Amino acid sequence: MIKFIINADDFGYSRAVNYGIIDAHTEGVLTSTTLMTNMPGAQHAFELAKSHPSLGIGVHLTLTCGRPLLDSHHTLVDSNGDFKKLHHYQAKFHVDPDELYDEWQAQIEKFLSTGLRPTHLDSHHHVNNLEAMQTMFIKLAREYQLPVRNNFAGIRDHGLTTTDYFEYQPDVVLLDSERIFEKYKDYDSVEIMCHPAYIDKFLMNSSSYATPRIEELDAMTSTEVIEKFKESGQFELITFSGLEGEAVAR
Repeated sequence: MIKFIINADDFGYSRAVNYGIIDAHTEGVLTSTTLMTNMPGAQHAFELAKSHPSLGIGVHLTLTCGRPLLDSHHTLVDSNGDFKKLHHYQAKFHVDPDELYDEWQAQIEKFLSTGLRPTHLDSHHHVNNLEAMQTMFIKLAREYQLPVRNNFAGIRDHGLTTTDYFEYQPDVVLLDSERIFEKYKDYDSVEIMCHPAYIDKFLMNSSSYATPRIEELDAMTSTEVIEKFKESGQFELITFSGLEGEAVAR
């Protein structure tokens, strides 16, 4: 039996995103999410997290969206004090590693300050797989003893817990059961990334990936997908905690 973690990025982005993620969990197959502790919807997400304990929630470490939690940076921000955009990191760039460590640690500590315990770490826009960021990402994952997303090579060489495979494309859930099994038959555990959400003005104005989130929410809550993943007996839905043997509580 293949274990699947179906994880929604961007919890905390906005209230509409938060509600979409919660519905994908309570009404669909979503098992896990990662929370952006620096974004406007973070406090709302923390409140929802406490009332939905079956949802695994990690930290979505952020470097390219919104404002940092700390105000002491000079290499991570633009002249307005906002994080630099993703395109800044597509060519030659400089990041002070101490600034990066301090900011990402502050994001983790803000999560912990709520009394919640994160299930894992990943990052917004996958910036953790950039060479300049990997060292600090790995250091924090080891210090906080947290599993991580399997989105760069050699993760287990650092003693970190992760899935056997990471799937970038959420529409694989629409395949029939046989094709899903065939695709992942060589793996014991798979994370499927998704971005389900409702739409609000903040999301529309600030994200280049907005309206497709409605389609993802529809897929994650469709009767056919629910039957495949929750009722067929072919697959097991877990959180990152389940990588150590704990299945999702329902």
